Amino acid sequence: MTPEFPGVPEPEKPHPDLLAVLPRITQLSAAFTKGRLAERATEAAGFALDRPAMGVLLSLRTAGKPLRIGEIADRMQVVGPHVTRQVQALEKRSLVRRVADPRDRRASLIEPTGTGAEAADRYVAALLGWFAEALTDWPQQDRDDLARLLARLVDDVTARLARLDEDAES
Repeated sequence: MTPEFPGVPEPEKPHPDLLAVLPRITQLSAAFTKGRLAERATEAAGFALDRPAMGVLLSLRTAGKPLRIGEIADRMQVVGPHVTRQVQALEKRSLVRRVADPRDRRASLIEPTGTGAEAADRYVAALLGWFAEALTDWPQQDRDDLARLLARLVDDVTARLARLDEDAES
């Protein structure tokens, strides 16, 4: 069969198992969005923060150490100026602070304040509580399998996308 678009190869036939997964991923994403899961968790944290600001706090909290703006951006998969604006807004609210980078005097690192760490912890607790309720009837083995396979999927997809970005830059 001739491709509809000259010079564009025909797509391979998708594997039926993968074809069944894509609508489920879309359905899950839509359920999170429609259910306002992130917004509800933010409300439970007790801070009026938008999703990007909470993303910065979560990135810092899960890192367990101060990070440079670029490192936060990499973890969030966004560009540096976006993170810089979020950090500035979080600084004004005393949720993060800049600290000297011991390896480079010209650079600064960002770390959560006690209040910022507490907000991130409450946000995570709200999310984990919601997921725990959703999975409460699952056997432990199923929960373990979900965690293992989801981590593998995220790692593989992230690595593949990084390779695509590298190829595009070459």
